[in-house]
Amino acid sequence: MNLESPKVTVAKSAQHIFDALSDVKNFEKLMPENIAKFEVLGDDIFNFGLKGMPEIKLRMKDKTPHSKVVLAAASDKIPFTLTANIDSVSDAQSAVQLHFEGDFNPMMAMMIKGPISKFIETLAENMNKL
Repeated sequence: MNLESPKVTVAKSAQHIFDALSDVKNFEKLMPENIAKFEVLGDDIFNFGLKGMPEIKLRMKDKTPHSKVVLAAASDKIPFTLTANIDSVSDAQSAVQLHFEGDFNPMMAMMIKGPISKFIETLAENMNKL
């Protein structure tokens, strides 16, 4: 299952967005209002829970300076990645788009497609909070 957020333009440089997303603590600023839990477990891993959904652990998987940050599920039960692609528009502006890629059975994919789409849209919309 592949999902994409809308591309958002942020009044920050690509380097600023990359540096902010490289620090897992900053993901709390991006979370939706219905967050029930957010906990940093280490330099490259955090745990979060939204009301009515199971908690998810995300680990920093890969980084390409100033253009890409990849997070992956820390559990093999629900394998997925969340990639932030960062494009520099100017020295003070960048465009960010989130890509969610997961390997789910058709029933699971049908159940989570809506909530996951809304979730990554909210993360993208909140990029200006970084």
